[in-house]
Amino acid sequence: MTASELYRRALQVIPGGVNSPVRAMKAVGLEEPIFAARGEGAYLEDAEGRRYVDWVLSWGPLIFGHADPETVEAVVAAAREGTTFGTPTEREVELAEEIVAAVPSVEMVRLVSSGTEAAMTALRLARAATGREPFVRFAGGYHGHADPFLSEAGSGVKTLGIEAGGEGRVVPYNDLEAVERVIEGAACVFVEPVAGNMGVVPPADGFLEGLRRLCDETGTLLVFDEVITGFRIARGGAQERFGVLPDLTVLGKIVGGGLPLAAFGGRAELMERLAPAGDVYQAGTLSGNPLATAAGLSVLRRLTPEVYEELERKGRRLDALAAYGRFERVGAMASLFVDDYPALFRHLLERGIYVAPSQNEAMFLSTAHGEVEIDALIAAVEEFSA
Repeated sequence: MTASELYRRALQVIPGGVNSPVRAMKAVGLEEPIFAARGEGAYLEDAEGRRYVDWVLSWGPLIFGHADPETVEAVVAAAREGTTFGTPTEREVELAEEIVAAVPSVEMVRLVSSGTEAAMTALRLARAATGREPFVRFAGGYHGHADPFLSEAGSGVKTLGIEAGGEGRVVPYNDLEAVERVIEGAACVFVEPVAGNMGVVPPADGFLEGLRRLCDETGTLLVFDEVITGFRIARGGAQERFGVLPDLTVLGKIVGGGLPLAAFGGRAELMERLAPAGDVYQAGTLSGNPLATAAGLSVLRRLTPEVYEELERKGRRLDALAAYGRFERVGAMASLFVDDYPALFRHLLERGIYVAPSQNEAMFLSTAHGEVEIDALIAAVEEFSA
């Protein structure tokens, strides 16, 4: 079945024909989205059999590429034992132990099903722990689609030009003086330690350290949203890479090994405010479900120092893209800004290369990307820029 036929059917039963807005690809000039049929390694195949080098990787989770055999085997084995129980399992405990061992600031962790759920509950917990309601966040950051986080957000909200209500004292990223002006009385500062939803924007020298200092001085909690950076730019995320520890951390994407799973964690005395240990309620029928925990464990247990050395080595090859636009890279995530991104997207797609259908989103490296795939991307961008 063609993409056009699938899209016509989807429009009849799904708002806009897609289950997440940026998938519509209107912002890059496509009348209909790509419908994926399968993936293998660094490649994505669409419903009509066209094959692409995939630099989106489901927006970051697939650090070992599509259909990674060990992850697939782990999920299949788990499915044979049951897909969901609504009661604790051994793998939940094991995955929590892996997270606590890897992420420097996390002493206890709660597993949930999505980054949005993790972020909104971390905010609820911060408000309960401090007795304060206001919070500080940054323009262009994205912490999911819960109401408090949507105004001046990045990701698809910015791509689609949607004006959304929200809360928070919103200040520019990397502007410590602006934070200092609004932090008094705030429950928390909510930040992507490396911005990944307005392109990749690294923290300025001293920015994260300054946030930690301001939070300590005002009794404000520091929350790192590491949904993208967690397990991607280092095993312990941005807090390991930059040496600044938050009070709470939000995790997603890689932590679930490509299945729907997210988490939030932090110091034990904060996390023990959560029910049933404490008075901050959070619950979820599919939280810590057996398939996702099996996938997460399969991936996290293989994230050795050698994996990150390999990704960094490959990332340095991508740095050649800096000759063709504003390029930023932190570890295995990168972004390229050019004057006509929709034209670049279509140019690459015609040459069998799939990048994010939004200039605000990152490109993601995996261990499945090799010299051939990297060379193809660089050559295609060079051809576009000629």
